[in-house]
Amino acid sequence: MALTATEISQVVAEVAPALIGGWIQKAYQPTARTVVLEIRTPGHTHRLLLSAHPASTRLHLVTHALQNPPAPPAFCQYLRAHLHGARVDDLRQEGRDRVVALSLTTKTGSQRLIAELTGHNANFLVLDAEQRLLRDLNRSADMYGKPYQPPVLSAGAGPRERDARFAADARGRFGLSAAIESYYDEKESTDNTAAVRDARASQIRKTIKKQGRRVEAWRSDLAKAEKYRNYARYGELLKSNLGTIKKGLESIVVVDYFDELLPEITIPLDPTKSAQGNMDDYFRKQRKHATAERELLPRIAQGEAEIDGLRRELQSIEQGTWQPAPPQASVNAPTRRRDRSPSSKERPDERRGPFRRFTSSDGLPIFVGRNARENDELTFGLAKSDDLWLHARGTPGSHVVVRLEKGSDPPPETIRDAATLALLYSDLKKSGKGEVIYARRKWVKKAKGQAPGAVTVTQDKSLHVSLDKKRLDALKARSAQE
Repeated sequence: MALTATEISQVVAEVAPALIGGWIQKAYQPTARTVVLEIRTPGHTHRLLLSAHPASTRLHLVTHALQNPPAPPAFCQYLRAHLHGARVDDLRQEGRDRVVALSLTTKTGSQRLIAELTGHNANFLVLDAEQRLLRDLNRSADMYGKPYQPPVLSAGAGPRERDARFAADARGRFGLSAAIESYYDEKESTDNTAAVRDARASQIRKTIKKQGRRVEAWRSDLAKAEKYRNYARYGELLKSNLGTIKKGLESIVVVDYFDELLPEITIPLDPTKSAQGNMDDYFRKQRKHATAERELLPRIAQGEAEIDGLRRELQSIEQGTWQPAPPQASVNAPTRRRDRSPSSKERPDERRGPFRRFTSSDGLPIFVGRNARENDELTFGLAKSDDLWLHARGTPGSHVVVRLEKGSDPPPETIRDAATLALLYSDLKKSGKGEVIYARRKWVKKAKGQAPGAVTVTQDKSLHVSLDKKRLDALKARSAQE
């Protein structure tokens, strides 16, 4: 939810006195529509976040570093080239609109950075001393060099003014910023949880459909075999009359000594087969029925029980009462010992819920599958096409996925964090080092005809990593804090 004009006014009033007089020592662009300015003042460094995401246009200070792509986007490169070292002369809201202006003194003279926090039309613009547009986030190249035209905001066009959502912490210097930061951090966490829940619901629906087809096929096979139920009886009756059966007969009438009334019954014969051949045929078909009953009835019962369980889980998701179930080994895929019985040394946090969850040093969420079923669900349920996928090369192990913003590149340290986890949760753990492959999720495909979790990967790269205790401790510590 975007900040209202009133909330923007309150944030500006809180942070402006601390930032005016400081200088921009670096600019970052963590996502396609978020800019963070690192502003240095005597004795302090502040991070001012400006978001042009339509659903969450806002500005506030942030206390922790956000993800930063290894190669800065074009707009970020421009900011670094032209605004580094610029002094912040003023920071104010333009009238009562959702527009904020930073007045700067740069190495080439006076400039302004305008943040239009106006929902779907949000934009960041750099103006020269004559108020001409030099560069903007939305790449309005046809307007470069022309006088800046402030957005025309009609009454009621912005977010509805509401009672204060953010209770500033009086104990902190920037209590309102801290409250806003906490709100959006929690919202992001909730969105991630919702993504996991939705992925699980989607996977359940697919599994119910697939398992339903299997059960129907088993029932069909059982129904076909049902007609052979009494064939052992026919075989025994033929056995006792072998001497009277001539090749070429299409049927034979015999006394049914299995019935106490001893009626006569007609048994069909295959005229192309001998008496022995017809008898063997009946016994073989009866064994087929017995085998079908022995094997298919338990499968059908188990399949129906699994479908019932999945339907109950889906109902709990739809009713909002869902709690992740403990991972169980897939009936179709062998699971390593570590997957079946979590080590007592693992933190409880790592065993809760679907997938192990970590946070990289750059603040990006990392998910790790714990068995074949979870690997399949993680890669083909939760992961998006632009997410980063990792796996230890040439050995059984967990699938690892790093959640990335669309169009962003994974930071090098995040790649190494995720690769270390891929190594840790693989059969290469004992050696303490090995090769890890990584690729965008869109280049990972299910291996046809293979067990769940088996994949083929194209356009992959590789990284040699060792188990770094310090890195692992930091990953687990961040996981425990969450």
